[in-house]
Amino acid sequence: MYVGRFVVVGPDVAAYRVSSRSFPNRRVVEREDALTVAPTPDAPETENPYVSYNCYREAAGHAVVGNGSHVDPIAEKLELGYPARDALAESLLALDYEKDDYDTPRIAGVLGPNDSSFVGTVRKDALLVEAVDEPTLVATYEKDSPEPIGFDATDGGDGAVTASAAAREAYSAAFEHVVCAVGVVREDGGYETAIVNDGE
Repeated sequence: MYVGRFVVVGPDVAAYRVSSRSFPNRRVVEREDALTVAPTPDAPETENPYVSYNCYREAAGHAVVGNGSHVDPIAEKLELGYPARDALAESLLALDYEKDDYDTPRIAGVLGPNDSSFVGTVRKDALLVEAVDEPTLVATYEKDSPEPIGFDATDGGDGAVTASAAAREAYSAAFEHVVCAVGVVREDGGYETAIVNDGE
């Protein structure tokens, strides 16, 4: 099944995965204050505004994941003191679904301190934002409403929840056309992140 991009948010873990039929030549790169989806060096040139974007930002004690330019305003609103639910809902509503050939939904999640987390999407026909108390997935296609998902982000060694295990779990999920993935877990004073890129 092809679900496109997806996020998973749980009480203590988040993940984002790029799956793509049209633009597979992408990877996640680490920047000073973000993780960014960007074309690989051998990618064909494109003017598509949805190909490159920050998919992860940390802001005001929260971690934000998502599939487009809405990640930045969510983070900015959190820095201004907005509650996570409001920052997520207002940013998704303001930017709306992507105006491409598929009316692609925007999806995002906020992993907050003290197990306060939310997942949301804006589609052509709806804005959905939900608090989560178990790992919850929302994708751009097929699974475009939040739904619980089995998501094992524990490391095989000691059973601890780790960002690398979350990234690997998202990357290996049984959906088609995987490109790259990010895992995020809460740690003392911030968040740990990990990246899995195709072929690495």
